[in-house]
Amino acid sequence: MTIWSTIRGYLEICRISNLPTVWTNVLCAFVLASGGFSWQGFLVPALSLSCYYLAGMCLNDVCDAAYDRIHRPARPIPSGRVSHQGALLLTAFLFASGSALLLAVPYRQTFYAALLLITVIVWYDLRHKQNPFSVLLMASCRFLVFAVTSLSISGSIASPVLLAGLLQSAYVVCISLVARYENSRTAPFTLQVIPLMLAGICLLDGMILALYIHPVWLLTGFAGAFLMLAGQKLIKGD
Repeated sequence: MTIWSTIRGYLEICRISNLPTVWTNVLCAFVLASGGFSWQGFLVPALSLSCYYLAGMCLNDVCDAAYDRIHRPARPIPSGRVSHQGALLLTAFLFASGSALLLAVPYRQTFYAALLLITVIVWYDLRHKQNPFSVLLMASCRFLVFAVTSLSISGSIASPVLLAGLLQSAYVVCISLVARYENSRTAPFTLQVIPLMLAGICLLDGMILALYIHPVWLLTGFAGAFLMLAGQKLIKGD
């Protein structure tokens, strides 16, 4: 097995190509909460929540390893490209790194919300196969991305951020239900529906910013969607 095959396995298990959806979520929450943009304030929540997303995706494959050996043997763990122990270590490292970054934020509420996010992520990964309502846990994770970002800026959740987070949560529920339906079919959709719907997360962020702040922010939604779909060409996500 080549080094690139191993690296690619770790990138795939983390669904790294989906990260633009996190970045536009953070951008949307940041701009709505602050009324503007600064790299200094944006980078900490963006990097931290990116770590949490990657950790959650990696842990998801760890928890699904037995199922994947039967139904999705090409996934990184059952195919042998990523070891079970390696995936667990990466998960722990990413959760710890994301939390360490948030220690630089002056508002203690941010760290508490981040701990809640970690709890919901782990709960979803451990129970989503047995829990028909797990789509609500996934939607809660997306909402908490908005909450953590807003709290990192001001220590509170601004009303526009609350609304944007709820809209994205509802959209994530729709994506999850469509994904479940596709998995229940004998053959997947001919069109790559789920990647396109995931790209829609970025577009929705852009539309929210365009309505609340200025139409030019719609371009960030298109940019995020383009980055995600382009990344899917290199490293396939779910």
